[in-house]
Amino acid sequence: MFENLSDRLERSFKILKGQGRITEVNVAETLKDVRRALLDADVNFKIAKEFTNKVKEKALGANVLTAIKPNELMVKIVHDELAELMGGKAVEINIKPNPAIILIAGLQGSGKTTFSGKLANLLKTKHGKKPLLVAGDVYRPAAIEQLKVLGEQISVPVYTEEGSKNPVAIAKAAIKHAKMQGNSAVIIDTAGRLAVDEEMMNEIAQIKKAVSPHEILFVVDAMTGQDAVNTAKEFNERLDFDGVVLTKLDGDTRGGAALSIRTVVNKPIKFVGTGEKMEALDVFHPDRMADRILGMGDIVTLVEKAQEQFDQEEARKLQKKIAKNQFNFNDFMSQIQQIKKMGNLKDLASMIPGVGKAIKNLDIDDDAFKEIEAIIQSMTPEERENPKLLNGSRRKRIANGSGRNIQEVNRLIKQFDETRKMMKMMSGGKNLSRMMGGMPFGKR
Repeated sequence: MFENLSDRLERSFKILKGQGRITEVNVAETLKDVRRALLDADVNFKIAKEFTNKVKEKALGANVLTAIKPNELMVKIVHDELAELMGGKAVEINIKPNPAIILIAGLQGSGKTTFSGKLANLLKTKHGKKPLLVAGDVYRPAAIEQLKVLGEQISVPVYTEEGSKNPVAIAKAAIKHAKMQGNSAVIIDTAGRLAVDEEMMNEIAQIKKAVSPHEILFVVDAMTGQDAVNTAKEFNERLDFDGVVLTKLDGDTRGGAALSIRTVVNKPIKFVGTGEKMEALDVFHPDRMADRILGMGDIVTLVEKAQEQFDQEEARKLQKKIAKNQFNFNDFMSQIQQIKKMGNLKDLASMIPGVGKAIKNLDIDDDAFKEIEAIIQSMTPEERENPKLLNGSRRKRIANGSGRNIQEVNRLIKQFDETRKMMKMMSGGKNLSRMMGGMPFGKR
């Protein structure tokens, strides 16, 4: 997402490169290109024009800052305005009531059911909630089955009423059930509906009236562009929702919806879906998204994702093993699993400043570790525990068992030995993350 916009903006700023100061002429030329880039990214015309007018006003008012290069100053102004356009700061979901009732609405195929599962997982793992998922889509049997499968994956109960065709009654009964079972959050998945379908729009308005949700989230597929913005406006007029969820931000989308939707409905984007996994849901931070659009990476989110997988007790044990030179292939495999849990590998790498542009044309899939894992899994428990046992004949057996060649097995073992030596040298320090940084994950 946003790759094309990022490239276009970068080219726009080059107009100012080498200029001694900001002038009305070079600003006009730059902003004409910026506006074109925003329109190409599917941003609403009126919003794109207002945006560039604000940037122009600030840029011309800042030409006294001669210590800063004009193109760098323009990047800073555009960054701040982009963040403001998308809401300025992150807005939290209201989960304080007990139980917190959350109503999910949106178009067919927007990803409501998957998002409901992801939200339940987030509330359970990060907020200590005991959620209940409610199957309120009575028109699509597959939706009920999908929610059951997701609930099973994340160990969250799903409330269903087989045979019932009344989503209002189901929602009311589910809340009663949640109170009896001690659930602290109730997430009601509803049927996808078109804004022009009066009967269906009345139905969701009735669900809202019946259950008085503390939070109504409108789920929209980021790939639908300006249609998403128009739909959000119509849903908001009927539901007065509290926030927007943008799904499929990992897809081939121009991103204009993310930049336009906040202004049109005056409601915050609260979450973004970034992949298929149940963990692939992020709180929306406008300033961090502005960083990513302008190719600055998003190191804060990367660190947060790492911390979520970082077990302090395990880290202490690992540090002791490293100090005694006992780090083995079991530990190596454990570190790989932690990195995999953090999310899509290409998405993670793009959060590192300067890396996003370098890897944009590379195909980095989530199976990047599969060859390493296959080799380690072909070792016996004894060999994983004691790498010194890996002589020539054992390596040959491992190569045959993993479907790799002997050179790949030798290369991995050599990298592992080098990593272990380096970690041993660094084990006197207290910064475990520095030690982990030396591990050759994914190197060939």
